[in-house]
This record gives sequence, C-alpha cells and structure tokens, in this order.
Amino acid sequence: MKPFLTIGSRGSRLALWQAEWVKSALAAHHPQLEVKIEIIKTTGDALKNVSLSVIGGQGVFTKELEEALLDGRIDLAVHSLKDLPTQLPAELALAAITEREDARDALVLRENAELETHTLRQLPSQAIVGTSSPRRLAQLKHLRPDVQVKDLRGNVDTRLRKLDEGSYDAVILAAAGLRRLGWASRLRAYLETEEMLPAVGQGALGIETRAADALTMELVRALDHAPTRAACVAERALLRGLGGGCQLPIAAHAVVHENHLSLDGLVAGTHGEQLIRERVDGAVEEAARLGQTLAESLLTKGAVSLLKT
Repeated sequence: MKPFLTIGSRGSRLALWQAEWVKSALAAHHPQLEVKIEIIKTTGDALKNVSLSVIGGQGVFTKELEEALLDGRIDLAVHSLKDLPTQLPAELALAAITEREDARDALVLRENAELETHTLRQLPSQAIVGTSSPRRLAQLKHLRPDVQVKDLRGNVDTRLRKLDEGSYDAVILAAAGLRRLGWASRLRAYLETEEMLPAVGQGALGIETRAADALTMELVRALDHAPTRAACVAERALLRGLGGGCQLPIAAHAVVHENHLSLDGLVAGTHGEQLIRERVDGAVEEAARLGQTLAESLLTKGAVSLLKT
C-alpha cells in the first residue's frame, strides 16, 4: 500500500471543504495512509471578475489540476463533478464518484428579507436575480421572462455578501455548496427539478487520478458510490452526446432506484425563449446508453439549432 497521497484542490473554501472531506474519508478506510492537500490555482480562480462565457467554461476549474496530476505533483484531484469535462485526457481516469449531496438548486434572498417568496414563480415582478450560469438563466427566463438576470461570480461567501449588500433581490446557488459550508439557514427554498433542472453531476464529487496509477485508484475506489456513479454516467453521457459543456444551457438529472434509472434532460435557448425537455427510463447497467439515447432524442426534437445560438 502507498504510505502517502497528495490531494490537489482549488483554494476556495468550498473546494477545500471537499478536499478535506475526501482526506477524512480516505483516512477512515485506510488508517495507515498519510494524506496531504496541495492548493492549485486554476484559470477560473485567477479571473474571478471575468464572465465565464468570456474565458470559456470548459475546464477553467480543472485544467491546472489535471496538469498537476500529469506531472506527478499530486496523486489525485478532487473536483465538483459538474466542473469536470466529459472528455478526460487519455492518461487520466475518474477513479471515484462520491455519494451525491442534494443535487437541486436553491433560491436565496437577502438576509432578513420579508418577501413571501418560496418559488421562482413568487419572485416580485422585475426582480434582479444573480447567476453566472447559462443553464439557470435560460430556465429562469423561460419561467419568468420579466425578471432581470445579472451576472454573479465569486465563491459562495462572496455571492451571499453581494446579495446582502443589495446588488440583487435573489440569487440561485447549488444547494449542495450551501449545505456543505453551513449556510443551509440561508436557503429560502429548494428548487424542485420540475422547476429548475440541475447541472450535470451537480452535488457529486469526482476524484481523478492517473490511469496508470493502480495503487491510488485502488485506494480511492473505496469512496465510489455505485448509484451516484450510474446517475452521473448517464448525465455525462447525455452532455457528451450533445457536445456541450457547463457554459451551454444544458441540464440533466438522473435518479436511481434499485436497478432502475430515470434520466431527465433539457436544452434551452440562450434566453429561455425555447426549451426542449425529455425523459428516458431503463436499467442501471445501461446508464451510458440511456444518456446517449436521450441526447439523440433532444437533437432530433430541435436541440441542434438551440445549441448553435
């Protein structure tokens, strides 16, 4: 057994929480293993004030971590799975997908806000909503064309501060991040998947290793959660089949119950003017095929033109 592992992580509070969680989980499974965390600064972290649509969303939070893996500075990288491109370098592998936190998005209002708002439909007319996600923007504008969507970058703490300072009436954030950082009390409402379909892989952590590093892969495999992996394999196959990344208005959510998998997916116009949503069901072992099948169905029903806008 390897006596020592180095985890690579981004430096944000949420990323470090996730890396520490993986470190603790590895220690629980392998008490003799020594694990340390090395912070790797990514392009997305360095350009905090630049819109992700400008710098390009694909890999901006993962590229430097993968480079550190490839040159041997770290043994494994911990990612928010929604940030990890569906196509990995040939020398790397997704060794584990951890049990998913709540995959839903959450509606957050200013602290002490008196608005009786518990769904997107109840937001005041012309409300200013903060998000940097094309997926959220498109679904929000489809549901509420009247609201004003304003770009919002930064870590969770920064986004909450900007909200409370009055720059926004509400923001939409991943419930998982809020819960992991102890901000669950700020949740005004969970956005059910019928109202806001999440990002591919949202709420799950992906642990990436070198494909040839069999020892590390074996150690990390203890953290893999089979139902979450099946759900995320289906979602990522859908995204791959559509040729998309996190900066396109694509959403998906799979649910596994025993040996059955249900996958919802959607593609939307940039401003929600059109939205195509479909669902497939099948056996868990067919997760990848179900994702590809749903991608083909969405493309047939008009997603091709939406993805080109």
